[in-house]
Amino acid sequence: MSPRGVAIPDLRERLFSAAERVVARDGAAALTSRAVTSEADCAKGVLHTHFSGLDEFVAELVLDRFARSARQAEALRAEVGRATVAENLQGVVGTLLESLPPAVVGLAMTRPAAASHTREGFRSGAPAFDAIQHAVTAYLQAEQAAGRIPAVSDAGAIALALVGTTHHLLMTRGPAEATDTAATTRRLLAVLLGG
Repeated sequence: MSPRGVAIPDLRERLFSAAERVVARDGAAALTSRAVTSEADCAKGVLHTHFSGLDEFVAELVLDRFARSARQAEALRAEVGRATVAENLQGVVGTLLESLPPAVVGLAMTRPAAASHTREGFRSGAPAFDAIQHAVTAYLQAEQAAGRIPAVSDAGAIALALVGTTHHLLMTRGPAEATDTAATTRRLLAVLLGG
């Protein structure tokens, strides 16, 4: 689902980035249309010109960040045989955790209209955790074919465990817990990959 009339991708990203900065600096309660446009150095009404309101804007921000994370996960295929499998997977998890700041995810979950719009976007085919899981599975299968992980490893189960843990971390971590989530992911990968 695309916002009404947003013709300039740079403007869309500019508004999304501004919203993330507002939430990171001032908290979710400070996110208003005016705060976003002020932070983005845009005309005050520009957000409502391109989105039906703040709820649609927040939902589109979340959908955009999921899509970006799914693209990053798809790019894993190009990493087959490079670095270590754990490092490659850690990079994707890190990108996902950075792409969806906890306060933004929380904001989308606590605004019923934003949550509904986000769910509708996922039902309409916008990438979500299942797309990321599929990409991680495909990557692991390619690494199996390259002999970098045992052929008996269950790539699908590893991907599910990794993506499920990432989902849990997204929904439960606080803004100051980035180091803890990275350490948790490293420990999980050591268990899942047998090392």
